[in-house]
Amino acid sequence: MRLWSLHPAYLDAKGLVAEWREALLAQKVLQGKTRGYRHHPQLVRFQNSPDPVLAIGKFLRQIAHEGARRGYKFDLSKIRSRKKTTMRIAVSSSQVEYEFELLKSKLWKRDRIKLKELQGQRRIRLKELFRRTQGEIEGWEKVIPEIYRRSILRNR
Repeated sequence: MRLWSLHPAYLDAKGLVAEWREALLAQKVLQGKTRGYRHHPQLVRFQNSPDPVLAIGKFLRQIAHEGARRGYKFDLSKIRSRKKTTMRIAVSSSQVEYEFELLKSKLWKRDRIKLKELQGQRRIRLKELFRRTQGEIEGWEKVIPEIYRRSILRNR
């Protein structure tokens, strides 16, 4: 399961659809409607938010919005929390850099055209749910050393 902090516009088609499915699974976990994935590290920041279901709803809506922009028809009725919220979850700048490098490594394997679009990106956009703070990679992240090295180099 990968729930990106990055704006969904950066995802290729496969990544966008996968994130939609994975976020729907995350929603079920956060609602207590499934036994699996309850301790998945990607869920920690949602679980620690003031209202986890509201947070994942906001997360899902932005994925759906990006999908609609691309001509996909994600089923909005699957989003359990329809309330609008100004809630923001902090994400560290190092986490953002790490995720961006991780995404580029995935795009290298499956969509080089999308990867080329990301080259030279200076300011990395985030999903509306997140606000950037200074800090190291989040404690819940499972760090891949090679990607970590590239994210540090990007920051120099």
